[in-house]
Amino acid sequence: MRLVCLLVAILIVIPAVSFAAGAHESLNCTGCHGIHTAKGDLIFAIAPNQKSLNPRTKKPYTGVTALCLGCHESAEKGGMGIMPISAAMSHPYGIAPNPKVASVPAVALRDGKLGCVGCHDPHPSNPNYKYLRVDTKGGVQMQKFCSMCHPSKSGKKILRKEIFNSMDERK
Repeated sequence: MRLVCLLVAILIVIPAVSFAAGAHESLNCTGCHGIHTAKGDLIFAIAPNQKSLNPRTKKPYTGVTALCLGCHESAEKGGMGIMPISAAMSHPYGIAPNPKVASVPAVALRDGKLGCVGCHDPHPSNPNYKYLRVDTKGGVQMQKFCSMCHPSKSGKKILRKEIFNSMDERK
């Protein structure tokens, strides 16, 4: 009986981490999601970052972006300091896209705004470089990723089937 329990435990844990393409490989579902104690639509296990402010609105980020910033923001800005990003030095997030600048697919928006998970799908099943939603061949073909929202800049439009989505069971 103990052997059966051990095998079941292994089969539950290994798939959660074996397909990872980056630093999230050491996490399983409960690294970000809770089962019994979390609240909200996405059952967050950790508290979203309430301290990091959007430089454009001067208000805290919300939703999944706030969850990501719980780890990926500096400690003085309310995060854990794990590979912190800079809102001033990266692609904008936490804002509605300007249709004159980008044609953003619906899968890349959350509540009409750009957010971390618009460009990245951090689930361990994502095989792409830095969990990007489009395969860039390890970063060599970044223009392919950028054309997901900016097709006029690269001359190529990304097809819906090329955008990785861990929630799409049909793949």
